[in-house]
Amino acid sequence: WLAILSDLIVAGTLFVNAGAVLNFKLTKQASQSFDDHEPTAGDKLREFLLNLRYFRVFIALFNLLVMICMILIFSA
Repeated sequence: WLAILSDLIVAGTLFVNAGAVLNFKLTKQASQSFDDHEPTAGDKLREFLLNLRYFRVFIALFNLLVMICMILIFSA
């Protein structure tokens, strides 16, 4: 049970880390129409990745916390 939980924590942390360090240009292509449209899944993902960039320091601190928890709590 704890092994599965620790694996999920590590996987989630790795995905957030990968998103935070992406250095791609995440610019939105100019829309040809002037009508309002609902944001697509790609627009929402782009916005999420841009927001992750601003939280790199907190993500680094969270990584340290996860490493300490893995050593102290989940080590067998």
